Amino acid sequence: MVIALPSHLPFTELLRFILFANFSIVGMNVSLMWNSVGFYQIAKLSMIPVSCLLEMVLDKIRYSRDTKLSIGLVLVGVGVCTVTDVSVNSKGFLAAFVAVWSTSLQQYYVHYLQRKYSLSSFNLLGHTAPAQAATLLVVGPFLDYWLTEKRVDMYDYNLVSVLFITLSCTIAIGTNLSQFICIGRFTAVSFQVLGHMKTILVLVMGFFFFGREGLNLHVVIGMIIAVLGMIWYGNASSKPGGKERRSYSLPTTRQQKLGAASDSDDNEDKA
Repeated sequence: MVIALPSHLPFTELLRFILFANFSIVGMNVSLMWNSVGFYQIAKLSMIPVSCLLEMVLDKIRYSRDTKLSIGLVLVGVGVCTVTDVSVNSKGFLAAFVAVWSTSLQQYYVHYLQRKYSLSSFNLLGHTAPAQAATLLVVGPFLDYWLTEKRVDMYDYNLVSVLFITLSCTIAIGTNLSQFICIGRFTAVSFQVLGHMKTILVLVMGFFFFGREGLNLHVVIGMIIAVLGMIWYGNASSKPGGKERRSYSLPTTRQQKLGAASDSDDNEDKA
């Protein structure tokens, strides 16, 4: 008999996730504000090695040689496409460091929470989105004023700006949901590799909408290298031994509850 259990996320886990996610959002925006675009792109590329490290240490994942090489090829291709001028300062480096680690931890935690508590992507988003929105709504205006010395409530809002804010929020919901679905189905590393396809699509769409400015031979070569790396990664990671866990995973919360219920039923039968 299958027992349907309601989704549940402990408050401590929710608080930890919100902390990682909020630091990720603020860190990425501040990193772009304080660093050059080139160093910002390098920081984004470094999320793949950090995500690999987290999976190797926390989940005991082992990557095959082909999987590692394919990830390296993706990094090289995207780096050729996007990294141009590189300049860094101390506060910009600190912002990038916080952004990289908090984003990697947040994405790892998406997969961890779905696996441990048997949560679907919609369940997890339903648990985390309201709390995350509430905390950012309270803290955001103060951070914005501290960083820019401009108050959010003093902005000259009009119909166009409100429409674009609404559109941005709607797209963000879809982005978060697709992130949760992808990471829940695969892993944070696979999501990072797939996410760099977005960078390639942005460059291609820029070519169609804004002309050939910014699209030269080395960008095209980088795009080709990155796409080949993504194809190689998909093939290498899906093979036996491409990505494998070296230890048995812990039972999920629901499995533990079902097991406890089954044991109690057996004891009653014996009695």
